[in-house]
Amino acid sequence: MAEAPYKLNIDAPWPIISRNLLCVLIVGFCAVMWRVRQYRKANAYGKTKPTCSDNKTSPIIPLEGFNWEETEQLQFRPFKGKDKYNLTMALENLDPSELLPMDKTYKDRLALRKSVLEQHHDVVVAINNDQTPEEDPRIRPAISELYNFVLGTYLPTRYPRMFKLNAESSIFQNLVTGTTWPTTLSPTMPAIQALEILSQTVDDDFLILLPELSPDTEEQPKYVLQAYAACFPSGFNTRKKLGLRLVDIHVPVPRYREKIERSMDRFFGRLQVGKFVKRINWSITIETGLFAAFSGTHAVAGKKEEAIEPGELNVDQTVLRCERQTLHRLPVSKALVFTIHTYAYPVRQIKDEGRGEDLANAIDGLKRGNVPEMHAYKKGDVWGEALKDFLRS
Repeated sequence: MAEAPYKLNIDAPWPIISRNLLCVLIVGFCAVMWRVRQYRKANAYGKTKPTCSDNKTSPIIPLEGFNWEETEQLQFRPFKGKDKYNLTMALENLDPSELLPMDKTYKDRLALRKSVLEQHHDVVVAINNDQTPEEDPRIRPAISELYNFVLGTYLPTRYPRMFKLNAESSIFQNLVTGTTWPTTLSPTMPAIQALEILSQTVDDDFLILLPELSPDTEEQPKYVLQAYAACFPSGFNTRKKLGLRLVDIHVPVPRYREKIERSMDRFFGRLQVGKFVKRINWSITIETGLFAAFSGTHAVAGKKEEAIEPGELNVDQTVLRCERQTLHRLPVSKALVFTIHTYAYPVRQIKDEGRGEDLANAIDGLKRGNVPEMHAYKKGDVWGEALKDFLRS
């Protein structure tokens, strides 16, 4: 039988036994200490200061030298290369720092927003079942969270030359307009006032959606529009959309239910805190301002409009209207926030850029995609031939 590699000789003199035993104890002690250090090291990672990925939020990067008065509007040309229009979500990832853009039109557009708010208050800002027993108790906390994020964090961090906070971070100051507002929604402050302030501070519209309260937890949640501040609606009265599910909001959109309802519901339900997305859409509007709640940018069922003949289009009042839409989830209330920044580019500018043929092809493409009815829905039957004639002349 092979001998064991190590055998304690009890007959050996004590010094030898002591040395052997001491070696065993030292090795064992070192092993225990190594395990303890590994355990402490592992636990230490759980106690470090949260990173962006830990708390599922992203830092807002300041634009220290940003000069809004010298910054041109973003230029979007979503029609480029689109000889077919397909109805899809068409989402792209968005850097959270770029959530709310600023440019040289800021002050003038805020003045317009204030005017629209004064003239059409109940159309521009609203809360579903506001101050009634039927009001969803989740709405106010969601509005408060959005308000505090925009005024208390995003704006003064991203644009420190335009906005700042006082020493206690309780008062927000707009350095462009001189206005000041509290950074938090106090218990006595009506939630509608927070929406009014947002509409006069940022040149973006905000829509807050919450999942429908349903006893069926297995079913995909249906999101409902519960509150909004929208000064520049595009062809519809936002108030009439309040309290509706996504699918009901989009009833006028041809084949919405067939093409993207399930994808939209699934995406809205699964969007994680910290993930921001954007998309750009486009339409053509004629003699319509940015506030277009009552004038049609879309066709209305049962209402027939005569086609504009080539040469008769009011080109100087015809614009490419683009919406930069974003979506993200608030970390505490878990409400979804949908923002819209509206841009209006004169079609004469598009032609002067040499993109007239691209836009003309995209107009024809409205009839070639997966929803040919989109051409009529966007009123291409009314302005299409006349606009193409101008763009190609």
